[in-house]
Amino acid sequence: EVISQEGHCANGHKVGETWVVEHITPGGICIAAFNAMCPRLNILEFGGAYPWREDKDEMVCTCPDGKNPVTFRLTRVRE
Repeated sequence: EVISQEGHCANGHKVGETWVVEHITPGGICIAAFNAMCPRLNILEFGGAYPWREDKDEMVCTCPDGKNPVTFRLTRVRE
């Protein structure tokens, strides 16, 4: 989920956009942002969490464009 966006996102991402990530890359998401998310997505997928986070099912990740950052909330959905 996009939780903040500053400046001009070249891919047009806006606050409130969401995707579901399962076994394939979700359509429409910026590849640079997705690349930044991958290590965190792997942690969430396999049950891990950062010890300093209160919510162990959530992580935050910002795309690598420092002048126009888009921040994403990654949430593990437990079935």
